[in-house]
Amino acid sequence: MVYSQAKVIAGGLAHIPIVIGLFYFIMTFFNKRAIDYAEANKPKKVEKKVVETKVQVKESSSVSSETKTEAPSKVENTSIDKKPMKKKHADVPVNIYRPKTPFEGTVTGNYSLLKEGAIGRVNHITFDLKESDPFLNYVEGQSIGIMPAGEDANGKPHKLRLYSIASTRHGDNFEGNTVSLCVRQLQYEKDGETINGVCSSYLCDIKPGDKVKITGPVGKEMLLPEEEDANIVMLATGTGIAPMRAYLRRMFEATEKEKNKWNFKGKAWLFMGAPKSANLLYEEDLQRYLENYPDNFKYTKAISREQQNTKGGRMYIQDRVLESANEIFNMIEDEKTHIYLCGLKGMEPGIDEAMTKAAEEKGLNWAELRPQLKKAGRWHVETY
Repeated sequence: MVYSQAKVIAGGLAHIPIVIGLFYFIMTFFNKRAIDYAEANKPKKVEKKVVETKVQVKESSSVSSETKTEAPSKVENTSIDKKPMKKKHADVPVNIYRPKTPFEGTVTGNYSLLKEGAIGRVNHITFDLKESDPFLNYVEGQSIGIMPAGEDANGKPHKLRLYSIASTRHGDNFEGNTVSLCVRQLQYEKDGETINGVCSSYLCDIKPGDKVKITGPVGKEMLLPEEEDANIVMLATGTGIAPMRAYLRRMFEATEKEKNKWNFKGKAWLFMGAPKSANLLYEEDLQRYLENYPDNFKYTKAISREQQNTKGGRMYIQDRVLESANEIFNMIEDEKTHIYLCGLKGMEPGIDEAMTKAAEEKGLNWAELRPQLKKAGRWHVETY
């Protein structure tokens, strides 16, 4: 019995290698089948996700248009939306000259813009830029800085002041080598004494041949749109007409149009506020534009000391806006319409109030609409 069991055990042990080999053969066979099955039935979604990820990464590291055509539509749309924002006004010159290294321009002209009986003092001043190196070029809607000569009460140089440019990029002489400003002398009362603004008085007093320190240009807020069929609504008081003059000269001056190759086909509407008729600036030019371009230019005046609003009070620019509310908002509904506001900061609340009332008559909420216009780059404000 013992011998038989030993024999059986020995025989069994002899077959173990065979059993183990058979076991590994079966395991290998089924493992291979399982791997093949898994590969054959691998979810396509995973494979697609990997491909899309690679395309997105490739797109973000490449500027080629060919790569963008392979990207998912969502990524493609995002890149299209962002591109114009990056390119917008990218070629507009900014800060060619800074306060530490200003350009000294030569005054070529300085004359009063006011007629007899006007209030205050407003001058048109032109500077020669030919000697600037690098050349101080600019576009309509920008500003330059003026550094008045002399020192303040503490012995420090006077602070720089910014002024809106009143000429087109080709200058008043259309030769592209001058820049012009429209400057009102600031005056205010303090302790019974009349105080004159430092920089504005300096500019109104300078003579042809004088040298003036100039910085800039600066600003992209007030630039004109590039579209020739855009509609431009302009709201200005006093010297706030400076950038508007540049716009209108670009649109309607024959020599300027030949130079700039920009054929304005839209509607331009200027609302101008002044205390007296004698204070209306560049009036002869504006009347000429009205005569020559009746289908493209409209001019509405608010003369506070000579006209009355519907309530019998003084006529201000906001009253004119309210009178024309329906027409203005019809223009605003056109995506090609831009609104420009320039002048004393105190005009903003009145304009806002008028626009609020006008919007209500159209069933609109101005408090919601204005930020939308601003975001779309159609609401432009420069007040001081």
